[in-house]
Amino acid sequence: MRRFDLSLYLVTDEIRRPGLEDDVIAAVRGGVTLVQLRDKSAPHAVVAEFARRLKARLDEHRVPLILNDRVEVARMIGAAGVHIGTRDMTPAEARQMLGPNAIIGVSVSEAAHLDRFDPADVDYVGIGPVHPTLTKPDHATPIGAEGLARLCAAARLPAVAIGGLTAQDAPAVRAAGAQGLAVVSAILSDGDAEQAARRLRRAWEEAASGDVARPAAE
Repeated sequence: MRRFDLSLYLVTDEIRRPGLEDDVIAAVRGGVTLVQLRDKSAPHAVVAEFARRLKARLDEHRVPLILNDRVEVARMIGAAGVHIGTRDMTPAEARQMLGPNAIIGVSVSEAAHLDRFDPADVDYVGIGPVHPTLTKPDHATPIGAEGLARLCAAARLPAVAIGGLTAQDAPAVRAAGAQGLAVVSAILSDGDAEQAARRLRRAWEEAASGDVARPAAE
C-alpha cells in the first residue's frame, strides 16, 4: 500500500467551476495533504482531461490525487487511487483494477456499511456526514461527533471525517479518533483557498493535545 496523509483532505466541487484548478493548488500550498476530484455529472472525457492536468501540478507538490468513483479514469491517468461510495463499485473490484499500490477509500455513514467490504481491500474510510452539508444534498443523516467516534472505533482502519466541517471541529474530530478533516466549502468557498487551508492546518495541529490512539495510515 502507498503511504498517504489524511490530515487535511480536500474534496473538490464541480470541475467546470472557473478557477478550481488554481484554487486546489493554492490549498495545497496552505497545507492540504490529499485531493479527491469529485464531479458526479461531468462526462468521463472531461474529468479525464482535468484530472490529468491537475495530477501533473499536484505531482510537483507530491500530493496524491484520488478520483471519486471513476476507477477507469483513475487507471487511465495513473491517479493515486479512488474513493468509492456505498452504492458504487466494490473495493475488491477497484483493487483488482488498480492494483496493490492504489489508495482506496470507502464512504461510511453507518455501522452496516463496514460489513460490505473486506478491510484488506481498503486503505481508509471517509466517515460522515458529521454535520449537514450543502455540497451533497442527498447526504445521509448527520452522525455528529459521537457517531463519528463510534464508527472510527468500529472501522479499525484509518479514518477521515467529512460533512460540514470547519476549523472549529478539529478538536472533536481528533478526539473521535479520525486521522483528518475532509472539507469542500471550508476551503473552496472561502475566497482565499490558501489561507483557508492554512487555518484548517493550524487548527488540526493545535488540536493534537486531544489526540487518541488510532490505526496508522500505510
